[in-house]
Amino acid sequence: MLSVLSYGRLVARAVLGGLSQTDGRDYSLVTASCGFGKDFRKGILKKGMCYGDDACFIARHRSADVLGVADGVGGWRDYGVDPSQFSATLMRTCERLVKEGRFTPSSPVGILTSGYYELLQNKVPLLGSSTACIVVLDRRSHQLHTCNLGDSGFLVVRGGEVVHRSDEQQHYFNTPFQLSIAPPGAEGVVLSDSPEAADSSSFDVQLGDIILTASDGLFDNMPDYMILQELKKLKSTNYDSIQQTAQSIAKQAHELAYDPNYMSPFAQFACDNGLNVRGGKPDDITVLLSIVAEYTD
Repeated sequence: MLSVLSYGRLVARAVLGGLSQTDGRDYSLVTASCGFGKDFRKGILKKGMCYGDDACFIARHRSADVLGVADGVGGWRDYGVDPSQFSATLMRTCERLVKEGRFTPSSPVGILTSGYYELLQNKVPLLGSSTACIVVLDRRSHQLHTCNLGDSGFLVVRGGEVVHRSDEQQHYFNTPFQLSIAPPGAEGVVLSDSPEAADSSSFDVQLGDIILTASDGLFDNMPDYMILQELKKLKSTNYDSIQQTAQSIAKQAHELAYDPNYMSPFAQFACDNGLNVRGGKPDDITVLLSIVAEYTD
């Protein structure tokens, strides 16, 4: 039979054990960005946060940190339309919605939907198409909520391994799901998907988790093992360290994109689809590199 004192000690241990498993701290993302436009303007941002036809945003709200990446569809250039305008406007609109608090952390697809429909109602004509990926960290619940439409995406790395990743959405080879605004009368001709078609996921994250959000220019040129090798160099949550690693990843992907003898993930995917392709895939590259850290004002 347990003495009263021994029983009290067991209860105390149980209570303390339960408390230790409940982390009452708020989390945040320490995020750095880097990218390259395929027109060789290395690391140079256009107005806003755009690398070539890619666009991105990093927004902080009292309830959440929100990241977004969009890749403008380059084919519009053949029709005299600047593909970067659509992706940049979409990301700026989503960023504004977040900063104004007009979003629910558990619904990143809601941010994307609201941003897209705002573009549709814009009095200033806007044409184009874009893929999109939005990642939201809920500070209090420590959950990451994501939505991904097309072939941009994210990885979550813990202990040197990929523990979560987005699913790529393709209609067929090299034709990703995309949001579009077509000229009047061409709505049925231009490929366009609903934002609600985005693949969504929610999961818990831990302090020290690494989140890599990027356009397809990264994933088409660097397989996971190369990305993980670069991430091993990241030893702290210091912004400068994160920035340096983001730059290293983007630079390596950019160099591989122009290597004609390299068997890139894109080339391998092309071969799997019956095409005789070798080399990297020249493309715009956007990298947002984040670490989950304790929130500080």
